Amino acid sequence: MLTEERHRKIIDWLERDGLVKSQDLIQWLHSSESTVRRDLQELEDMGMLERIHGGAKRPQHLEQELGMIEKSAKNVQQKKLVAKYAADCITEGDVIYLDAGTTTSEMIPFLKDRAVTVVTNSVGLAAHLVEAQIATIVLGGRIKLTTDAVVGSQALEQLKQYRFNKAFMGMNGVHLDSGYSTPDPEEAILKRAAIQQAEEAFVLVDHSKFNQTSFVSVAPLSAASILTDTCPLVIHDQITEQTTLKEVSV
Repeated sequence: MLTEERHRKIIDWLERDGLVKSQDLIQWLHSSESTVRRDLQELEDMGMLERIHGGAKRPQHLEQELGMIEKSAKNVQQKKLVAKYAADCITEGDVIYLDAGTTTSEMIPFLKDRAVTVVTNSVGLAAHLVEAQIATIVLGGRIKLTTDAVVGSQALEQLKQYRFNKAFMGMNGVHLDSGYSTPDPEEAILKRAAIQQAEEAFVLVDHSKFNQTSFVSVAPLSAASILTDTCPLVIHDQITEQTTLKEVSV
């Protein structure tokens, strides 16, 4: 197999799973250990991956966060599937928390004509909820311009006054060791509080968020169930040992 072909396959696997093991690459590529080691080094030098003990992972910038427009354009179909399943988890009469995020926003069309009350820290979600004639409470405070999320001590104090039947959360990273994480410390505080105030908490993510760690830890995996389109096979069993995992497909 040519070097370029091996490199392309390695990048494809990283895009899909976020993490690859050297021993798996040796088997999948039918290559020697020294060849795989050289391939990983070359790809790391090009900024295409980050080498770790026993393999490699996708490169990441811990404090970098995409804006809402950029986020909303990624993995759209997967987010809609996860959002529909999440909405089906809601019982009539529930008071729910909708975290700021593109996957949680996809739940709104499925909540129309439902007898629910929604509390949110997103001005964007609040506008869509009101347009859909859904009973809505929006937290007050400072608005983070990149994500439309309301943050700060005022929002936190208001949030702590409420109890939720269910909370639906967005996250930037889902990792076996570091749990759920997000780039912004103020958003992390609100996410943590919302999970604590809920009888049940769900983290809505697509496959790209697994094996990722952002700047601030929010909670351990056990703090919330995970709703996703698919979980990488290399960590599937370890994830299910720590929390409930639901994979939603067409």
